[in-house]
Amino acid sequence: MRVFPVALERLTEQFARLPGIGGKTAQRLAFHILSLPPEQAEEFAASILEAKKTVHLCPVCQNLTDRDICPLCDDDTRDRGVICVVAEPKDVIAMERAREFRGLYHVLHGVISPLNHIGPDDIRIRELLTRVGREEVREVIMATNPDTEGEATAMYISRLLRPLEVRVTRLAHGIPVGSQLEFADEVTLLRALQGRRDI
Repeated sequence: MRVFPVALERLTEQFARLPGIGGKTAQRLAFHILSLPPEQAEEFAASILEAKKTVHLCPVCQNLTDRDICPLCDDDTRDRGVICVVAEPKDVIAMERAREFRGLYHVLHGVISPLNHIGPDDIRIRELLTRVGREEVREVIMATNPDTEGEATAMYISRLLRPLEVRVTRLAHGIPVGSQLEFADEVTLLRALQGRRDI
């Protein structure tokens, strides 16, 4: 015997498909949507449809945009000779929050992950190589996560870029600010030592 209406169950299933959303959270979200006034529920649904209709990939950097070219690529004050390669659009937001990087970005939309059946052709590596070969790029900064897939992706791309005679660097990894040495693992300490600089 069904406890809830079919429409509510379908709505719960849709929320459960979202990353990081379990069954209970999906159910809570579905109940919340039903409790909204009709205008707010329609506004929520309309914003999803509008985003799907208008947001696309920037043809230059592969970031998400609703314009012909994203605002970062369209900004003449940014250094076009330096490209920071990130795995996902949310990583661009994280880098921009630091307000230090003034170059451009390239979004891969994933990392190489054989266990998840994601190979080099499944992410935006080809577009990066075309871009570096066509533009006057001095440096490519690999800013993928410091996990197994991120490291493998960074190494793979650096090998592909070597013939193009461009400098390839990796973000430094080390001890997080505010933490204590005694709690750092061996790999983090090793990276911190390798990435040390003069003060």
